[in-house]
Amino acid sequence: MATDSSSTPSNEKPRRPRRTRMTGAERRQQLLEIGRTLFAAKGFEGTSVEEIAAKAGVSKPVVYEHFGGKEGLYAVVVDREMRRLLDMVTGSLTAGHPRELCEQAAFALLDYIEEYTDGFRILVRDSPIPQSTGSFASLISDIATQVEDILGREFKSRGFDPKLAPLYAQALVGMVALTGQWWLDVRRPKKAEVAAHLVNLAWHGLDGLEPKPRLIGHRKN
Repeated sequence: MATDSSSTPSNEKPRRPRRTRMTGAERRQQLLEIGRTLFAAKGFEGTSVEEIAAKAGVSKPVVYEHFGGKEGLYAVVVDREMRRLLDMVTGSLTAGHPRELCEQAAFALLDYIEEYTDGFRILVRDSPIPQSTGSFASLISDIATQVEDILGREFKSRGFDPKLAPLYAQALVGMVALTGQWWLDVRRPKKAEVAAHLVNLAWHGLDGLEPKPRLIGHRKN
């Protein structure tokens, strides 16, 4: 009876497939994704270089080689998420009507929270690194700057002082951001409904805006 010459001899162990070695860029991206997940779940203090390295299947020196340590990795993760959110918000402002612009900005932030939940969890934490590239507060300020021109034109057309546009821009963007933090965990009502209610409050608040608001209480300063 003929034997199958292609079969593996009983005394020979089957060969293991060779692991594909990652390029430097691929390894860096892998470490960024792992760090992003761990920082979102455990925070900066609760995450260790040992855990990052173990998840990536590498030794600790590899993490230090790419980022100089946990602080460097965290700073890059934060910077990347800030840029992503800012790009999503500024890129969404395409409509001509101010109310639709408000809707687009609200949707952009809620889209980011929904699609990049880990990133948002990292951004809303207080950064433990003084030399970090920014903070959530500074990011909100950057987004508000994009809204200032829109509000400034609207104020001017209604006879209001356009110099107050930065104040209202901060207030409106801050309102959406804080609501987004709340919606991050509850996820109710649906995203479109949240956006509609945010714009309802913002738009009708602006619609009934007084040119020179006055305090009605006893305190005047």
